[in-house]
Amino acid sequence: MNIVGEVLTTAIPGSVALLYPSLGELISERSGVTNLGTEGAMLAGALSGVAVTIATGNPWLGVLASLVAGAACGALHAGAVVWRRANQLASGLVVWFLALGVTSVLGSPLNGQVIDPLPAVRIPGLADIPGVGPALFDQNPLVYLAYVAVPALWFFITYTRPGLTLRATGERPAVVFASGSHPSVIRFAAVTVGSALAGLGGAQLSIGIVGNWSDDMTNGYGFVAVAVVIFARWSPIGVLIGSYLFGAALAVSSVVQANGIAVNQYLLDALPYAITIVVLVIVSGFGRSNAPESQRDALSETQ
Repeated sequence: MNIVGEVLTTAIPGSVALLYPSLGELISERSGVTNLGTEGAMLAGALSGVAVTIATGNPWLGVLASLVAGAACGALHAGAVVWRRANQLASGLVVWFLALGVTSVLGSPLNGQVIDPLPAVRIPGLADIPGVGPALFDQNPLVYLAYVAVPALWFFITYTRPGLTLRATGERPAVVFASGSHPSVIRFAAVTVGSALAGLGGAQLSIGIVGNWSDDMTNGYGFVAVAVVIFARWSPIGVLIGSYLFGAALAVSSVVQANGIAVNQYLLDALPYAITIVVLVIVSGFGRSNAPESQRDALSETQ
């Protein structure tokens, strides 16, 4: 396999580990709540997935545990922000610090324990397409689920009544309340579901790719997910592009190191995050923000 093929094969699963929390953050922000606790939800999901897989021998129970752990972090953040009117940014950071500490303590006995990652499922015919076939169609089921998740979320937000209510909650919560719905309930549900997806991203990282647990293994993916949503201008298709752009940059870094090409390792490690910053700077100059209006108002209060 040439270097391009190696980059594609490495980029796809890594991109999916970022795509899930980015989609979750999109749902949360569409309802009007920023969730900086996404990183914490990913950590909780990564640890829970490995722990339950080791305990039961069933990686799919591990995936389920990751969803539950991520949702618990989201419910904690949503409870503080929606019901107690806490500052969104401060609450998200508290959830992250809490998850970082708890996973470091509870995950300490699991450091170094190896599990079998989710098995790849090869799709006959499609996997034989030259160049892209093995990278796209010889992956674990969470990768295939991600292929469906983006168009499904786009359709939900754009064409369904619950999706319209979600968007209206982020734009005009008073109108949503007048129509008979409860913005607080919608926001609580959106943040909880979004964090469950972040937990699924943690599962993809620990169970789907690495096959073990290590402290702070998400390495800032949750914060990058927030940046990806801004880059995407709150669009599911844009989130897809941003996630795969970051995943490709991360893959280039690892493949270059694996092939012994003489490039400074620290520069390679910084490459994906540098690209994220550059893209955000460029995108920020493209007109007004597409962020939900109630969220812009909430964030402006923190400045």
